[in-house]
Amino acid sequence: AAAAAARLGSRTLLITMDMNKIAQMSCNPAVGGIAKGQIVREIDALGGLMGIITDRTAIQSRMLNRSKGPAMWSPRAQSDRNRFSALWRHYLENMPNLYMWQDSVSSLIITDAGGNEVDAADTTRQASDNLRVAGVRTLTGAVFKAPAVVLTNGTFLNGLMHVGRAMVAGGRTAEPASVGITEQLVSIGFTADRMKTGTPVRLDGRTIDFSKAVAQYGDDDFCGFSFLPGVSSELKQRPCFTLHTSEKTHDILRRGLPDSPLYNGQIKSIGPRYCPSIETKIVTFADKTEHQLFLEPEGEDTTEYYLNGFSSSLPLHIQIEALHTIPALSDVHVFRPGYAIEYDFFQPTQLRPTLETKLVHGLFFAGQINGTTGYEEAAGQGLVAGANAALQQQGRGEFTLSRDNAYIGVLIDDLITKGVDEPYRMFTSRAEYRILLRQDNADRRLTPLAHAVGLADDDRLSLLERKYRQVDAFIEFAGQLSVKAADIDPLLISVGSTPLKQSTRLADLITRPQLNISLLAEALQPLAQHISTIDDDIRHEVVQSAEIELKYRGYIDRERQIADKMHRLEDIKIAGKFDYPTINALSTEARQKLQKIQPLTIGQASRIPGVSPADINVLLMLSGR
Repeated sequence: AAAAAARLGSRTLLITMDMNKIAQMSCNPAVGGIAKGQIVREIDALGGLMGIITDRTAIQSRMLNRSKGPAMWSPRAQSDRNRFSALWRHYLENMPNLYMWQDSVSSLIITDAGGNEVDAADTTRQASDNLRVAGVRTLTGAVFKAPAVVLTNGTFLNGLMHVGRAMVAGGRTAEPASVGITEQLVSIGFTADRMKTGTPVRLDGRTIDFSKAVAQYGDDDFCGFSFLPGVSSELKQRPCFTLHTSEKTHDILRRGLPDSPLYNGQIKSIGPRYCPSIETKIVTFADKTEHQLFLEPEGEDTTEYYLNGFSSSLPLHIQIEALHTIPALSDVHVFRPGYAIEYDFFQPTQLRPTLETKLVHGLFFAGQINGTTGYEEAAGQGLVAGANAALQQQGRGEFTLSRDNAYIGVLIDDLITKGVDEPYRMFTSRAEYRILLRQDNADRRLTPLAHAVGLADDDRLSLLERKYRQVDAFIEFAGQLSVKAADIDPLLISVGSTPLKQSTRLADLITRPQLNISLLAEALQPLAQHISTIDDDIRHEVVQSAEIELKYRGYIDRERQIADKMHRLEDIKIAGKFDYPTINALSTEARQKLQKIQPLTIGQASRIPGVSPADINVLLMLSGR
C-alpha cells in the first residue's frame, strides 16, 4: 500500500510497530500457490514489488498444476524469511516519497463536514455527517496529519494468542497487540467482529531425521513471479520434505482436546475452513488414519523448519508428544509452539470498490482487517488501496479492477458484495473467467492499466510491447506455416497422435493434446529457426504465451464473449437511484440486502447473495433497460 502510494507521487508515511519486521512472514515462508500465484503475478504486472522480492529471495520454485490446463497453473516459491523482510525494507528505504515511523497508531483523527474532530462519545451523529479522516495519533503522542489513511493491521487489532489454556495478548509471537482503533471505529458506526487463524510449531532441523521423510525438490526451470527479465534467486535451492501423522499421533492429539481453546469454548471467533488446525482435522476427518505434513526450510542457511499442516493451539506438551510419534521427528526439538490467534476485522461490505470505507471519506482498509487470509490476498488489496488513496488526493479518479481482468478484481468484488463469514482465501474456482485470468498473461491484462495511472513505468510497458509483438508474430507464423505429412508423421506416430492425411497448418497441430511447441521444434526446422529469432531474455515467456493462445483459442474466445455480455450489466449504474425498502416488487430479502450493500451497478447487485434473477429484472425495468 505504501509503495503504491509513493510510486504515484504522494508523500507517504509508513507507520509500523517494528521496522526490523517489515514484511515479516507471520506464517509459512512461502509465496504463491493455487490462485495465490496468479495474484502475485498480477501484483507484479501492476508494478508491485512482491514478485520481484520473492524471486530474489527464493530457495525453491515450483509451478503447481502443470498436469492440468494453463488456467490452473500457479507458481509457488519458498522464500528465505529473513532475506525477504530485509529486501523489502531495502526497497522501501530507497523509494522516493516514502518515509517510515516506528510506533503504534492508537487512534484516527476523524472530522465532520465542519472540520470539527469527531468525539467517539457523541451519540447524536448521523451516518450522513460526511465524516472524513484527517490523520492519526500514536502511543508515543505523535500526531500525523493526512487526508488519506490506509489501515493494514493484519492480526494485530486486539490480537489474542492461545496455546492450550494459556492466553497472551499480541499480534504475533513476541509482538504486542494494537488497541484503540477498533473501539473508535465501532463507536462511529462500523461493524466489527472476530476471526481466528493459527500457525504451526517451528522445529530445529538439526534434530530431524530427514532419511525418514520424502524429499520434495523444486523445478529445474526457475518459475518466477516477475515479468521482468533477469529477476531470479542466487540463493542455494533447498528441498522441502513430506511426512505423515499416524493413529498414534491422533490419539495423543485427541487427549489434548479438553484443553484446546478451539473445543473448550475459549475461542468463539470464526476460523478458516481451508487451512484447518491439526486438531480440527482429526475431529472433522475422524475416519482418516493419517494426514500429510510438509517440512519447509525457513531460509538458505538456517536450521529452522516450518511444519506445514500442523497448525495447532493445543497445549505445548501435547504438541511435542504428538510430534515425537512421527518417525522423522522422534527426537525433534521445538523452537516455539504452534498457536492460534484471534483478532478484529471489519465486514468488507462497508467498503467501496476502491477499498475506501463508505462511512469515512479518505479512510481505506486492506488485508486481514477485511476478513481475508494470506499474504497474497493482503498484498493485492494493499496495492489497490494505496493507489486509490494517492489518486483521490491528487484528484485523478479511481483505480479499480473487474472480475474479468484480474483475480484481485474477483477478490475485492467478492468482499464488498458478499461480505465474509470465514477468513476469505482465493481459489481458482472463485473466478468465473479463469481461462482469461491465467498467470502467463497477467502483464497483458494489467500492465497497460497500471502504466496509465503511473504504477508501472515506461520500461515495463516497453518490455510488454516487445514481448507481445513477438507473441503475435509467432501466432501469425504458426497460422501460415504449412506442415507436410512426411515431415511430421514420425513424431505423430511416436506420441500416439493420428498421422496427417494432407498438409496442415502448424497452428492446427499445436492444438493436439499430445503435442507441444518443444516437441514440434525438434521435428520442424522452420519452427526451430523461428524460435531462435525471439529475444533470448523473453523467449520462454513468448513461446509459452503463444502456445497457450493457440492451443486454447476456442475456449478463450468463448469466455471473452461471456465476459463481454456480463459487462452490459456492469455498465448500468444504479448507485443512489433507488429507495429499496419502498420497492414492493423486490423480495423482502433483496430489499434488505440491496439497502445494506448499496450496489454501484446492476452487475454488482446480481452477485449479492439473496438477490434473485427476478429481482434483477425488476431493477432492469426500473432502470429503463
